[in-house]
Amino acid sequence: MINYIARKLIPALNIQPYIPNYSKAVEHFIPHVGGKPVLDELQRTLGFSDEAMEASRMTLYRYGNTSSSSIWHGLAYVEAKGRVKKGDRVWQIAFGSGFKCNSIIWRAMKTVDYDDSYPWTEEIVGFRFRLI
Repeated sequence: MINYIARKLIPALNIQPYIPNYSKAVEHFIPHVGGKPVLDELQRTLGFSDEAMEASRMTLYRYGNTSSSSIWHGLAYVEAKGRVKKGDRVWQIAFGSGFKCNSIIWRAMKTVDYDDSYPWTEEIVGFRFRLI
């Protein structure tokens, strides 16, 4: 609030908007895969690393824009990579048409071990992070 007020009252100081460090609050960020421009802007605006965006970018690569259901493909990706540990927080955020938006943060109750029933199992070894 102080940042906002200072920016409005003293524009000559050119104070930048405050952006919280979300990576301190969650270990895994899985946004809706609305396309590369959407992912690029979310990453830039929220300050997430390339690694944090990997699940969504790989979901876009493999499945395309599957609307808000893409957050479940992204969750399956981080689980198949063996990245979800007990106590980790996973932030899923999905957008729909119009003004629809949903956001939830899950806490892992146990470490998710590799399981051959994941939808990514057959291909996960071949996927390496790359900017899409």
